[in-house]
Amino acid sequence: MRRSLSLLARQVALRRLLSNVPESTVYGGPRPQEFSAARRVTVTTLRGKHRRGEPITVVTAYDYPSAVHVDSAGIDVCLVGDSAAMVVHGHDTTLPITLELMLEHCRAVARGAPRPLLVGDLPFGCYESSATQAVDSAVRVLKEGGMDAIKLEGGAPSRIAAAKAIVEAGIAVMGHVGLTPQAISVLGGFRPQGKTVDSAVKVVETALALQEAGCFSVVLECVPAPVAAAVTSALKIPTIGIGAGPFCSGQVQNFLHAYGLLLESFGLEVIEMLQQLHQQGSKSWYTMTC
Repeated sequence: MRRSLSLLARQVALRRLLSNVPESTVYGGPRPQEFSAARRVTVTTLRGKHRRGEPITVVTAYDYPSAVHVDSAGIDVCLVGDSAAMVVHGHDTTLPITLELMLEHCRAVARGAPRPLLVGDLPFGCYESSATQAVDSAVRVLKEGGMDAIKLEGGAPSRIAAAKAIVEAGIAVMGHVGLTPQAISVLGGFRPQGKTVDSAVKVVETALALQEAGCFSVVLECVPAPVAAAVTSALKIPTIGIGAGPFCSGQVQNFLHAYGLLLESFGLEVIEMLQQLHQQGSKSWYTMTC
């Protein structure tokens, strides 16, 4: 009897041990959603970091493997950018990518990065016609793409109206001013913005208009550092810089560039840096991107 009870006890203990090992750890597949649910980054999280003066980290990713790295590194925001058209699909501009293809990228990233705030770009052609079209596209990015928020480019009145309508529909919006790649037909190419007084004033005014429309953050791309500093000082919401100097509330880097996976990339060894960002207050992020 004692031997039988002892054997039964060992079997129960073994079952308990095995039951604590998720199947996903055996096959290397998706992790349980509860893995990081308790510490998921939200818009409120970003507001708190901005209020405390803590740098905000953003990485652009396009697929499941890169999203897993971003998640593990403790990055605040994972952006699924329409730049996938260029760095993943080989186009010369961001214009060719469709909403349907963006949704595929969004779904892959959402499966790999349950912790950071997930932001999906609205690609060219899916939000310009009307506020209704913009809201419909934004809803799809959240419902079908698994994102938490959307990003849209530009500061024309129609874009401001679209941002306002999307926010009023209950969807968080990140704005984007300065060099807006979807507008290269008007800009005459990928040219820095804000280099003249008039252009600099326009960048500031556009950012303020996006804030007024309800955006929770604004990306500043390829504008002079003093202009970015002026925008950051004028706004009550975080600014995220990309080629805009060290004075923004946060910085964004492309995953493929960071890992040196593109010929035109910086070729920096940043794998360890990514892992240390969360612990070091992300200051090294500024060193790399500014």
